[in-house]
Amino acid sequence: MKGEILLGVNIDHVATLREARRGQDPEPVLAALEAEQSGADAITVHLREDRRHINERDVELLARVLKTRMNLEMAATAAMLAIGERLRPADICFVPERREELTTEGGLDVVSSLSRIRDAVARIQENGTDVSLFIDSDLEQVEAASSCGARKIELHTGKYSGADNDVLRRNERDKIHAAARLGHELGLQVNAGHGLNYHNVQSIAGISEIVELNIGHSIICRAVFCGLSGAVREMKRLMVEARSAPGDGF
Repeated sequence: MKGEILLGVNIDHVATLREARRGQDPEPVLAALEAEQSGADAITVHLREDRRHINERDVELLARVLKTRMNLEMAATAAMLAIGERLRPADICFVPERREELTTEGGLDVVSSLSRIRDAVARIQENGTDVSLFIDSDLEQVEAASSCGARKIELHTGKYSGADNDVLRRNERDKIHAAARLGHELGLQVNAGHGLNYHNVQSIAGISEIVELNIGHSIICRAVFCGLSGAVREMKRLMVEARSAPGDGF
């Protein structure tokens, strides 16, 4: 029997709109609360080095008012680790970060940074926060994530989401499924996200080993036309529908 599928709503791009005018509106914290009330199981925010959208004030307020969980994405740097230790969110997801990128372009290379990532994972988890590692659907990376002591992984679905034909999309989905299966066998909670939208989410949500999907951009885009509550509810409906369908079909 398939387990429950959870939705983490990323509100970064509410803050992006606010920063376009360097003003106070729209308020990301209000967006987070509405998303929770509409069925979100967690709120995801990425505190980037350049603070291009979410800032410390946002995460500090969210830490105080959320009723669900905060999933705080960050680079595994000394400055960010200190913030994570101070805020103690439910989850911290270590992601790669380059200042010039528009959005996170790939997964964390745990294999080549094993010692550094292991130390960062231990530091945060000893402080009472679960750590997830944002990685590509590469079996070697999954094994490295497990050896680091992380309790969760998040599989990067960008290549699947960006595939321009069914063959490529199916191949990427198969890689995600294989990585999810291995992660589950190793005792990791397997999450996934990046680029998922209302047209492609069901194939990924149907993978029984995946526990949570983190989705932001497509939900905020839909919210422009139907409101945030409706956008969150529709995404959650599609995910639950896919999880209740028989098999793990494409």
